[in-house]
Formats: sequence, structure tokens, C-alpha cells
Amino acid sequence: MDKISILKNRIQEYAWGSYTAIPELLGQKSPSEKPQAELWMGAHPKASSQIEYEGKQVLLSDMIRKYPEKILGKAVAKKFGGNLPYLFKVLAAAKPLSVQAHPDAIQATSGFEMENRLKIPPDAPNRNYKDSSHKPECICALTRFRALKGFRPIPEILLLTEKICPQELKKERMMLETQPDSEGLKQFFQSLMTMPEERKNDVISHALAKAEKFSAEHPAFREIPELHKEYPWDIGVLSPLFLNLICLEPGQAMFLPAGELHSYLDGVGLELMANSDNVLRGGLTPKHVDVPELLKVLRFEAREVSLITPRQISEYERIYPTPAEEFCLSVISLTSDMSNASFSPSGMEILLCAAGKADMTQDGHLLSLSKGVSVMVPASVRKYSIKGNALIYKASVPL
Repeated sequence: MDKISILKNRIQEYAWGSYTAIPELLGQKSPSEKPQAELWMGAHPKASSQIEYEGKQVLLSDMIRKYPEKILGKAVAKKFGGNLPYLFKVLAAAKPLSVQAHPDAIQATSGFEMENRLKIPPDAPNRNYKDSSHKPECICALTRFRALKGFRPIPEILLLTEKICPQELKKERMMLETQPDSEGLKQFFQSLMTMPEERKNDVISHALAKAEKFSAEHPAFREIPELHKEYPWDIGVLSPLFLNLICLEPGQAMFLPAGELHSYLDGVGLELMANSDNVLRGGLTPKHVDVPELLKVLRFEAREVSLITPRQISEYERIYPTPAEEFCLSVISLTSDMSNASFSPSGMEILLCAAGKADMTQDGHLLSLSKGVSVMVPASVRKYSIKGNALIYKASVPL
């Protein structure tokens, strides 16, 4: 395992996915027969990538188990128990994803062990914890990408709810007004998510009418009718009133720590995360919703959204700094007039060509990259270079 390999990746077909984005990235027939939501690049047991080895297609996860130090690098293999610590994805959302959050490391281990004791099958639809890992993640936009992220500042929540449901949410608003802190925010959210069905429908009905009436006054009001079209009578349609609404332009990125409530609304982006599939959902989904468990992992902190400012580390590479130990995202921008871009990996890397064409050279061996092609660079590769006119995103482990 001492050469760069082209990856063959699995596509996840979820209802909110796009029929065109991933097929067009990969140069395949578009539109696809089913919505294609995510392209997974990595070694997660649910959908490991494949590479060619001795003339056969084999699972990357199997090769890592067989050659952990050669592929991951000695330091990464030791630190993460012989496992690839990250999962790299292309995410293509044509419809909103669930309002959700991810557990921290302690919560993930505890939840995974608890559901194992309860003998809930790993693939059961009511399973919350698919593994024992936490799931911090970074999202970087490939197209215009809209999302909800983190609780709004409390004065904003009060202002928006007063405008479109002053009486209908009087009880919840009083909780925030009398206790404008984390505890008040928790009480507000818990009451909202657990209200009886009849009252919930009444609140949504009034909020929908007012949101349409005042749609010109605030982006949050315009979002509610759109969410209602996809998920009618789901309390999650009110999420824009209490979560920050954000739009990432191509190349912009943000970090989502454990316990932060969020939802992706639409767009195509690159997700880089700890190698986990743990999701706690609260709404805007036909999948399993577990509000009590979600409440256990949420951090009730009101804050404004901050984006990641990429840092230039060479003429051709910029890095998106995050506090995650498992992953690091960077972007390589090449033009034909540049000299060869040279790299010396310290651990396993995954590269995805998002646009253009380039030649990748390792010890005299040439590999052609074009839009949609992804490759795995094992740690045993001491040096490689790239030349061409291309935009390439790279996942690695910070050491």
C-alpha cells in the first residue's frame, strides 16, 4: 500500500437529495432515477469506499485493518486505534434536512452502549446511536448553500415570535422574557417541541398566515411557508424563528460542534466530519424523531453565526481551521501557469477534484484528475505533486 488510488464511493439515496447535483459532479446520467443525497468518501462501516488492489476492487476499511500504519501513518493509527478518524462527503440537498444535533464523545459512547444493552438492531429505524463516536463537522459550500445554525440571540427570538405568533406562543415567550438565559431557552424549546397536537396545529396555522403576510419584513418569515410545503404541520417549520438563518457562498465554510442545533435547507456542499453517523432529530423529517434524547445533547447557547476564515499556507493551498482533532479541510487552487504544487502527507489524505483537470504525480507515476474524481493518498507516499487548472478539496488529519 504505497501508491495513490482512485476511490470508488457509495451514494446514499435519501428523500431530500438532488436528482442532478451528484450525477453531474461524477459525469453520470442526469437526472438520476432516485434522489442522490450524499457521496461518502472514507471507511465508515455503513458505506466504505473501494480501491483497486492486486487487480481487484476491495473495501478501503478492509485495507486499513490490514495495513493500518502504511495507510493511516503510525501517529494516526496509534491515536485513533487503527481507524480512519474522518468521513468526507458531498452533500446535495434539494429539500431541507432534519432539525438535528450530534452528541459529544461521552454522550455518544453512553448512548451507543445503552442502545446495545436494549438490543436495538444497528439498522433499526428507531436507533439514535449508530456508533460510539462524536460527530463534529465542517460544511464548505460548493454552490450557494442555505442553512439554519445555532440559536438566535434571545432578543431576536422574542422580536420574531412577537410579530407572527404573539398570543399563540405567549407561554413560551414568557419563559424567555422572565429568564433570558440558557435555562429559559431550554424551557422555551422544550415547550415548543412537546406541545399537544391540537395546540401545535393552531400555532402553526397562525404562524403560517402571519409569516406570509409579513414575508417582506424578514427572511425568517419567508422561510416558514417554504418549510411548510415540505413538512406540513411539523413544529420544525417554526425553526427560522429561533435558529440563525445563513447563506454560504461557494468556498465559504462553517464548523458545527457537538450539541449545536442545525438544519441544512438547500445547496451542494462538502461535509468533513468525525467518522460517525450519530444524529438526534427534532423535526423536518420522516425519519425517527427523539425529542427527549435531543434535549439531552443540546447546548442552549444563543449566539451569532461566525464563518471559518481560511488561512493561506502556500501559494496554492488554503486551510479551514477548526478545533477538531479528527479532520482538517483544505482547498488547493491551481492554474496552468503555476509550477508543480508539491505535498508531503503525514497521514492518509482524500482529495476530490471539484472542478477542472490536473495531473497528479508520485514517483514518476501519473494519475489524471478531473471533475468528480477522488483519490486516497496513503501515509506511505512520501511525496506527490499536482499540476494543472483545477479546484481540489483535501481531507486530512491534523498532526
